[in-house]
Amino acid sequence: MLKKTTREFIELEDKYGAHNYHPLDVVITRAEGVWVYDVEGNRYLDCLSAYSAVNQGHCHPRILAALKEQAARVTLTSRAFRNDKLPLFCEKLAKLANKDMVLPMNSGAEAVETAIKAARKWGYQVKGIPADQAEIIVCENNFHGRTTTIVGFSTETQYREGFGPFTPGFKIIPFGDAGALEEAITPNTCAFLVEPIQGEAGIHIPPAGYLKQVEEICKKNRVLLMLDEIQTGLGRTGRLFAFHYENVNPQVIIVGKALSGGFYPVSAVVADREVLEVFKPGDHGSTFGGNPLACAIALAALDVITEEGLIENADNLGRYFLQKLQSLQSPHIVDVRGKGLFIGVELDTKARPYCEALKEEGILCKETHENVIRFAPPLVITKDQIDWAFERIKKVVESL
Repeated sequence: MLKKTTREFIELEDKYGAHNYHPLDVVITRAEGVWVYDVEGNRYLDCLSAYSAVNQGHCHPRILAALKEQAARVTLTSRAFRNDKLPLFCEKLAKLANKDMVLPMNSGAEAVETAIKAARKWGYQVKGIPADQAEIIVCENNFHGRTTTIVGFSTETQYREGFGPFTPGFKIIPFGDAGALEEAITPNTCAFLVEPIQGEAGIHIPPAGYLKQVEEICKKNRVLLMLDEIQTGLGRTGRLFAFHYENVNPQVIIVGKALSGGFYPVSAVVADREVLEVFKPGDHGSTFGGNPLACAIALAALDVITEEGLIENADNLGRYFLQKLQSLQSPHIVDVRGKGLFIGVELDTKARPYCEALKEEGILCKETHENVIRFAPPLVITKDQIDWAFERIKKVVESL
């Protein structure tokens, strides 16, 4: 059978696939480490990492071996029966996060929905909020997923348009403003849901000390602090979790993406016992959540992050990469900011043409919020690879 070309694959996808994405026109057929290869054999350095899902690098051999071994034993039992991987996964993740309990799900959005349910139930059963009056505070420019409940409290018009009516019970405040949080809290507030760094909004970093202030405000008002670490967690920012920069102790941590190293959808809510103990059998569930294949993959994925120096690499090379990017000379650059290997270059013009030009130079990255180029390579990247990438980034950014 003749191999299809890039154009033929694109035409096929456009014909039979829904048009809910606007990808760069590269058709990837294999990947290893920081590199991906298209169907014509061209090589690219991946500077997106599947939105930080492949922090460990593409097709990491340790995680692949765990997948193969478990896939040959048992992949799915449902939660109607127990399996011998789920307890090990829950223990490892709970201890890493310094929390008491874990509730496993699949996608990040599912984990956010789970956290919302847990917070509301905690509000009614533990805090004593009157029935159906619980409020959760969120931030402007948030991104927590794509379900109807979650887009209902988005401030991005496109995410909401045509999908109402939306779930009530959410209050929106400015990001990075601790005073706004304090003003917004009422006796019916059960939780504050926030990203330590807003990724999809354009790598927005709050003022130093913000999370610490937020923690104190939540504690004073008996409000759960729920941190969405789906993109920022598991080494991406140069710490195991981004909130470690301010040494806070949230009651709820939401994780996903790199929890499986890109091999399988795995997410989880990791929380204090007081929060997750509100769930009783039948309250919440997932056929695939906590399945033995997912747990085996996640166990290996966590080991790779903690045992192979990925967090330290993200910290050291993130600072190096940020300094290089901050040296770029272009009248279109508004700001260059980041933590670890989670970096945004904000422009005063659309970023898409820059991403398309970078593709031609062998670098894959993606615009976010139209005018920000996000650079988030796998955490296994080397200094030499960053230098190789920067030469090409400099050529594109300083010429457009």
